[in-house]
Amino acid sequence: MTEREQDSGSGAARSGSDLGRRAALRREQLGLTRAHVAARVAASPGYLRYVEEGAAEPGIGFLLRLAGALDTTVDELVGGTTELPAGFGAAAAHPEVLVLSPADCREKLSTHGVGRVAVTVDDAPAVFPVNYTVAGELVAYRTDPEAGPAAAAGHEVALEVDHLDDAFSQGWSVLVVGPANAVTDAHEVRRLADHAHTGPWVGDGRELWIAIRPTRITGRRIRVMGTHASPEARP
Repeated sequence: MTEREQDSGSGAARSGSDLGRRAALRREQLGLTRAHVAARVAASPGYLRYVEEGAAEPGIGFLLRLAGALDTTVDELVGGTTELPAGFGAAAAHPEVLVLSPADCREKLSTHGVGRVAVTVDDAPAVFPVNYTVAGELVAYRTDPEAGPAAAAGHEVALEVDHLDDAFSQGWSVLVVGPANAVTDAHEVRRLADHAHTGPWVGDGRELWIAIRPTRITGRRIRVMGTHASPEARP
């Protein structure tokens, strides 16, 4: 491993505190190394690593500098907005709405995450959060055969994935539309399980895979100029 790889530190999964996880995730979203952020907050990369991976309790002065370096707020870093609904911030002064290409949409979907699937249950529309995974052309999720998301099987459905940055009232959303089917082939079930990075957040016992084969993928992004790190600051 090179010095730069060590410095970049994908520490979000190893963090010892909620503050550390949020700081590491935000830094990685901006494409910044620990050295870049440490220089902005007038701290050593070693201390920043301690904040991200240890149990540091920095003072308000450091938190203010860290929030500024990461283009966010202290409330966001310490979890003060965790229980608030997404999108509580006011609109920015000059937002720019961009249409995402299919390739950009697939990049945003990445390999896994949390999305919302829209289905019809008992003749009424319903939306359920699901932990999804991307396996080749398929977008799939696990559920209980008796749970609401299982109603997608045999129908054309929509799955929406988004990311919101409440600190700056910007974000993106991607909509996947296509036929959904229950996966019954044992080999395909194993393949999907092997691709899954995480299990359902609601726990075990959800072994039915629902696979969506997208026929349309669209997305939009709201961007506020001046809120992201400059290219010169990126690794």
